Amino acid sequence: MVGLFKQPKRHLKKLVRDGEYVDAIVFGKNLEPEYSDDSDFMFIMGSIYFIVDDAIKALPYFEKSFQLNADDVEMLTLKTNVHLALQQKDEAIDCCKRIIKLEPKNSEAESLLDQLENI
Repeated sequence: MVGLFKQPKRHLKKLVRDGEYVDAIVFGKNLEPEYSDDSDFMFIMGSIYFIVDDAIKALPYFEKSFQLNADDVEMLTLKTNVHLALQQKDEAIDCCKRIIKLEPKNSEAESLLDQLENI
């Protein structure tokens, strides 16, 4: 049992894998002060909120993850989806452009960008 507390992010990921989202949120909230400057932790927390369809709560975690590591395409992809869920078109466009800058051949981001710019 001691191992869980040495690897709290691993335990958080296990809760998510097991579909224990409420427990993961509670556990993550308790870890947050200690991991507030950890982009991976912020990404995990944002992902949990996104999974439970709470884009409003997910967004600050993705924003913080972005501040700590702006080159994470997976995070930018989810951040794009959160902006779309919140109907924030300009922010979603910005995320798509950042993804394409990091991965010029990312067809998903290119396609979405085309759709958004032509709405």
